Amino acid sequence: MATTYSGLYLETRRALKSAGSVASDLSARELVCAASGKTKEALFRDANLYVSGELEARVRELVRRHLDGEPVAYIIGEWEFYGLTLAVSPSVLIPRPDTETLVDRTVEYLRTQAPCRVLDLCAGCGCVGLAVASQVPEAKVVLGDISDDALKLCSRNIWSNSFSGRVVPVQMDALREPDRRIGLFQCITCNPPYIASGDIAGLDVSVRNYEPRLALDGGADGLDFYRAIAGKWREALYPGGRIFFEVGINQAVSVGRILRENGFGEIESCDDNHGIRRVVTAVRYPDI
Repeated sequence: MATTYSGLYLETRRALKSAGSVASDLSARELVCAASGKTKEALFRDANLYVSGELEARVRELVRRHLDGEPVAYIIGEWEFYGLTLAVSPSVLIPRPDTETLVDRTVEYLRTQAPCRVLDLCAGCGCVGLAVASQVPEAKVVLGDISDDALKLCSRNIWSNSFSGRVVPVQMDALREPDRRIGLFQCITCNPPYIASGDIAGLDVSVRNYEPRLALDGGADGLDFYRAIAGKWREALYPGGRIFFEVGINQAVSVGRILRENGFGEIESCDDNHGIRRVVTAVRYPDI
């Protein structure tokens, strides 16, 4: 029996909802748009038009992949974050709403500064740095990541969101001391790998089997990157500059201690929208 775009969307939503899929409304819309090549606006406009059998089959195949665990973002190749549409792939983490708290705090600080340089370390697809650039036009942003594939996505997202000339991708290893040629920054913002190695096997299949371990594994206690960055990247900040970290559940106190031991002060933390202590920030004190 022939169905319309509206009927195909509703059928897809029912299938996802009955299988327990989270955000079935959003996922259904994204999968139908991806299979049909339509924008969200075009899908709404053409809601009463009939679809082909071939399109129905394509949508059902995408639904099958998603219900097997593959995240919608990887299936469609893009995701929205802080009002930006960003290309993603299995080489980077999918941007999450929790990370908007990191952007909020970084932007709040940068709006008190003169034109400044910002480093988004462990940038992935560049979501944090690009969101900061979208909110602070005076900022010059460097997206730093060790992965060639991540940096290619950063370049694509810089271009597609019209930040060329103000945001640049640079290969760098957060676990090693920075090359002095990158200069100094007023701000470092960072969402590093922070899952304890032994906890990865217990993650949801959509994360464990699809998202890159390189971007998840924070070492035995999940704190390896915080130790390395606080110890090795302090000199990349101007004295008085500020660092912003996203942290995992119950990590805020430990990360604050690591920062204090490495010459940072004025340590603060704040919750995300779920009441989880999500961001830790500190100031680089001048050398004595």
